[in-house]
Amino acid sequence: MLSPYLDSALLIWMYMTLFFLFAWQKQDNSIVDVGWGLGFIAIAWYLHIQYPHPWSWLPALLATFWGGRLAWHIGRRKAREGKEDWRYAQWREEWGRWAIPRSYLQVFLLQGFFMWVIALPLMQRPAPEVWHWYQWIGLLIWLVGFLWEAVADWQLQRFKARPDNQGRIMTEGLWRLSRHPNYFGEIVLWWGMWLLLLPCGLWYVSLASPIVLTWLLTRVSGVPMLEKKYEGRTDFEAYRKETPALVPDLKRILGWK
Repeated sequence: MLSPYLDSALLIWMYMTLFFLFAWQKQDNSIVDVGWGLGFIAIAWYLHIQYPHPWSWLPALLATFWGGRLAWHIGRRKAREGKEDWRYAQWREEWGRWAIPRSYLQVFLLQGFFMWVIALPLMQRPAPEVWHWYQWIGLLIWLVGFLWEAVADWQLQRFKARPDNQGRIMTEGLWRLSRHPNYFGEIVLWWGMWLLLLPCGLWYVSLASPIVLTWLLTRVSGVPMLEKKYEGRTDFEAYRKETPALVPDLKRILGWK
């Protein structure tokens, strides 16, 4: 054993390399999205086994609920579509003859790096035997975020399953409160995970986890990339004008409008 940080880095490197080889064989880099959630499960349980503390089973269990549900949701979506996600297909075409090395470096290893950063709270050791009051708040925040993301994904899946909704934009349920409620839920649950594990190890190191995740989803691969796809559509522009991007509209929650 080296340390939770180095062990996790080596585990992620091997995990992502195996996923890359599988994706190369299938000519489908979007397989990495299915592996994203499962990777956190592997990290969490490895750390629980190799670096146990009195309640290290709890973050491992939470990671399993979140990562398992996410992998199942994305896996079902991929099975329905039966093809590579449009973003990865576009990159493959742009990269041309360099598609294989760039896929390994810019898709799999880069996501592996961000997986390591976001999983930092899971690596924190040692942990106190007695809980602090704010850890209960962190657990509650995690639960709210998890349910918000799960419900948003479920609502979107049901919406897309109806033939009469083909080509339409989802504006119902939680999607009426914000344009990306699933991303909002994911951000919230990782801030909750950070607070839950705050007394473990170096809190200012693990703080990189929710900060980086928030940055990725709001500035890089989440909101900007998806909204660019619908930019210019009259129905989307009207939806964007009336609905906040991430944080739910409290007035709508309270029924004020």
